Amino acid sequence: MYELTARNLYTPCLTQEPGLSSPAGGCNTGFARGSSHAGRGRGADRRAEAICLRRLEGRLNPEGRELARAMKFLTMPSAYLSVSRILRTKRLVYVWVAAAFVLVVSIGEAAAQPKQVVVLHSYGQNFQGRWSRAIHNELNRQSPWPLEVQEFPLVSARGGDAAAETKFVEYLKALYAARLPDLIVAIGAPAARFVQQHRADLYLTTPMLLAAVEVRRVEQSMLSEQDAVVAARFDQVALIENILRLLPETKSIAMIIGNSPPERFWAGEQQRILTPLLENKVELIFYNERPFEEILKEVASLPRNRAIFFQSLYVDGAGAVLGDKEPLKRIHEVANAPIFSFDDSYFNGELVGGPMWSPTEGARPTAAVAVRMLGGEKASGIKVSPIEFSAPKYDWRQLQRWNISENRLPSGSEILFREPGAWQRYRWQLIAIFGVVLLQALTITALLYADRRRRSAEGEAKQRLSELAHVNRFSMAGELTASIAHEINQPLGTILTNVETLQLMLRSSTPDISELREIAADIRRDDVRASEVIQRLRSLLKKAPFEIRPIDLNDIVRESAALLSSQVAARKVDVSIAIAPPSLPIGGDRVQLQQVILNLIVNAIDAMSGIAPLDRRLAIWTTLRDDFAEVAIADAGTGIPPDRLSDVFEPFFTTKAHGMGMGLSIARTIIEAHNGTISAHNQAKGGAVFRIRLPLRKS
Repeated sequence: MYELTARNLYTPCLTQEPGLSSPAGGCNTGFARGSSHAGRGRGADRRAEAICLRRLEGRLNPEGRELARAMKFLTMPSAYLSVSRILRTKRLVYVWVAAAFVLVVSIGEAAAQPKQVVVLHSYGQNFQGRWSRAIHNELNRQSPWPLEVQEFPLVSARGGDAAAETKFVEYLKALYAARLPDLIVAIGAPAARFVQQHRADLYLTTPMLLAAVEVRRVEQSMLSEQDAVVAARFDQVALIENILRLLPETKSIAMIIGNSPPERFWAGEQQRILTPLLENKVELIFYNERPFEEILKEVASLPRNRAIFFQSLYVDGAGAVLGDKEPLKRIHEVANAPIFSFDDSYFNGELVGGPMWSPTEGARPTAAVAVRMLGGEKASGIKVSPIEFSAPKYDWRQLQRWNISENRLPSGSEILFREPGAWQRYRWQLIAIFGVVLLQALTITALLYADRRRRSAEGEAKQRLSELAHVNRFSMAGELTASIAHEINQPLGTILTNVETLQLMLRSSTPDISELREIAADIRRDDVRASEVIQRLRSLLKKAPFEIRPIDLNDIVRESAALLSSQVAARKVDVSIAIAPPSLPIGGDRVQLQQVILNLIVNAIDAMSGIAPLDRRLAIWTTLRDDFAEVAIADAGTGIPPDRLSDVFEPFFTTKAHGMGMGLSIARTIIEAHNGTISAHNQAKGGAVFRIRLPLRKS
């Protein structure tokens, strides 16, 4: 490729240096002169040699320059050498330098050129594309050299068209006439048969690798010393067992195999091996002699308990070529039975799954053998085990569609395309939601616990309030002793008088019966009156739990005023009562509300003890305002000191000389327990007004 001699390198140096070359352009001018000029000639020769060597170094690569510099020492003239020996030595050195230069350049070019690999695949891009891509990727990963890979589909090899094969051979031969490929990889049985049959017409010395060829399809007699095989083992029994394992009630299996020569071979193999094993168990129906449209109609109307095994369909029974028209996809669109196959290349959503060949796993040993062959290892000495089916894998979507339980899958199976559940899809959202719910649950629990403690405290407070109110009622009862005694003695005295009168009238011989009846009625009325006084006193003094019941505020005011009527008369207090018609229905504890009103009336009477009897006026009235019932008690006393109005309902506040200061505090607590309010203020004309406001009971 690079023809370079010592003369080519050396001679131009002298011819290009002015004053150093002879008219003839040679390089020996200085040595052809006489002895009288010998010293001068040798000096010129040395200068010419130095220039030539410098220029030569500039044209050489680094290795050549080092060699040229090493030779300078040998080219130096010696006083003990003759001129002729020096010239011969120089020529020999230049020849060696030129040879070294050519060798270095040739080695550099050879190392820079990538190794050329030709891949021939049998079944078109749809099927064989995954195998060729996997092998291509593995070659690039394992190869220590740069590779140039070119791929060619062999459609003619599947159909056995001899004329088309001849033209394709001529095309490949012309394509690589300038440089033969370093390796030919044939994927599949048709491509393997093609390269074996046409080796002599193509590349007799080029190594050939037969990959992914089923062991029964390898022509052992046609293998040469330049051939290596990475075979594959097709276990149809394992494929049918997989179908029956997943679908034990299967009655028949539709075998989808085409009608090309390779496909007819496999149809025969399936019948030869499987029919005896499945006799009287499962029927095998072959469609290799039917047109594709008829096959579609058949698989669309299969009865129950049927399965479909798809092997290949490149040519149908009518001779139509379907290799690149995705027949499996069209079958899947209409089929009413699950579909199985043998190669991972078909595992794209149409198959249920099972044991299959894996292009990725098959590419590793194939690429390893190819690299060994590219490295110069003898092909016939390379032996590898056949490619077996990989671990079973299944399409989760197809398992769900055909209601196939995962419990039927063999151990070690891989399930792909599983749709993620809610946890996988929304993990962080669910974690956030659960966190919020947990936080809310903790908050609610804490609130419920706090509410429970509050209710317990309220109940305890109500219990203490009830006990304190009970004590307060007893204290009030002590203050009302005279009034109570008067209330009881009055009806009892009347009863006694009426009884004595009745006895006198009965002694008469002719008693007045009508008058006797009136006396008896008076006795009964007074007895009822005394009984009511006692009953009211018992109700006031009895210890009962706080209980909300429907009551009339007007009735409570009347009863309280009646209970204190004797005390009012004894204190010479003028009482006026104004009741709002017709009634004021509220919800509350009758006894406790009566206690509050009694307490306020007694306080009002006590507040007027220091003024003249004629000025002692007590006003009690009830009103209906908005949705509230109100009762007000006003006296004409001295009022409440203005600076103490805010403290009037505080515990232990009192204006009485002998008071405890708990009555009004208990009254406020009772009213607030009824969701009401109690307030106090002074009147402009003198005295104080206490006002109670309670919500009406809703019917």
